[in-house]
Amino acid sequence: MRTEQLTAKALEKVDYDKYLLANAVGKRAEEIAGGAKPLIDVDPKMVKHTDIALQEIAEGKLIVSLEG
Repeated sequence: MRTEQLTAKALEKVDYDKYLLANAVGKRAEEIAGGAKPLIDVDPKMVKHTDIALQEIAEGKLIVSLEG
């Protein structure tokens, strides 16, 4: 799936809050870079960490919400 399509699906998951999505993707990408196992079937050495994080959110494998 293209990045634009993934971004559109991921935005739906966060109620179209692009700042929340950007923050969540950044934090999750850092976790993956630090050795966290991806929640999707992909080799983190072959795919960018940010693309993995975006796909996890778009597929609903990672739930993003504001903490009160």
